[in-house]
Amino acid sequence: MYGRMMPLVRALSGKWRSLRKDSRGLAAIEFSLIALVLAVSLCNVADIALYLFDELEVQNATEMGAQAVAANCAYNQLPAATGCNNWTTYVTTAVHSTSLGNSVSLQNGSPTEGYYCLNSAGALQFMNATSSAKPANCSAAGESTYTPGDWVEVQTTYTYAPIFNFTVASVFNTAITSTAYMRLS
Repeated sequence: MYGRMMPLVRALSGKWRSLRKDSRGLAAIEFSLIALVLAVSLCNVADIALYLFDELEVQNATEMGAQAVAANCAYNQLPAATGCNNWTTYVTTAVHSTSLGNSVSLQNGSPTEGYYCLNSAGALQFMNATSSAKPANCSAAGESTYTPGDWVEVQTTYTYAPIFNFTVASVFNTAITSTAYMRLS
């Protein structure tokens, strides 16, 4: 039996040697491996770029909402919550005016208005709501020589959805939130 298999073994052995020396198609195989890596990288870049763009748009929408109160409510209408009709409508319209449209929404309870002071570290510190009496000074914030300002706070949220489910962006937090403050007085 062994004698009858030898011609077949020699024939296959010769074919194997000739195939090992043949390099035709090797470039196509190498290109397909490199192209796969490049395609996955390109998908990651696209998803991350879209996430960052959406994040900037949410921040822009939030700031536009806060600015809308200052632009549409006159000084003699402050506090805006009680003196400026439709102040929340101004905020909502401005928030929806970006390329994300109605996908950006106001968080529950937003917008709010209150009296704030800058503390010694330069950070805003809440004094009390505008429905209460305006504090005489900022002594509670450690700056008794300053008077509190009327500020509006706008908070928004947007749900991000990645284009591809296999990219790095698919593990990012899908809820993009932003907060903006604007001094009204």
